[in-house]
Amino acid sequence: MKRTNTDSAPRKAQVINRIQIKFPSLSVNEGLARSAAAVFLAQLDPSVTELADIKCAVSEAVTNCIVHGYRDAPGIITMTVSLLEGRTVKIEIRDKGCGIADVRQARQPLFTTDAAGERSGMGFTVMESFTDSLRVSSKVGKGTTVTMLRRLSERGRI
Repeated sequence: MKRTNTDSAPRKAQVINRIQIKFPSLSVNEGLARSAAAVFLAQLDPSVTELADIKCAVSEAVTNCIVHGYRDAPGIITMTVSLLEGRTVKIEIRDKGCGIADVRQARQPLFTTDAAGERSGMGFTVMESFTDSLRVSSKVGKGTTVTMLRRLSERGRI
């Protein structure tokens, strides 16, 4: 983004369209989140690869909310998908679960709090690999928000 004045902050990207859905933290709703994001993004005519990447990142984020945020207990997950100017997609997935004590440590590949060894500790790494930007903010006892950005190739009209 070009700046004309070095003293001013860059302009925030304009939102072209946005959806927000809230759903229970049930594993069956991971597919709902993936599908809702994909259907909404269809208006940008993303490539098959771009769509698969975004669906995988959404799946990982929602699964983290269910398994780690709520620890398989009832809760609400909020997913907001925004289409920004410049064919950029912003996806925010939020829970109000237990939160993450050390986000930096949690983002390390292979780190897991799963003592049973059923989880690989690769969720954030997978999200990072399929997006241009990944931000994780969390407060213990308050929940976690994962924000992902992905710029799509020049295929569609928006």
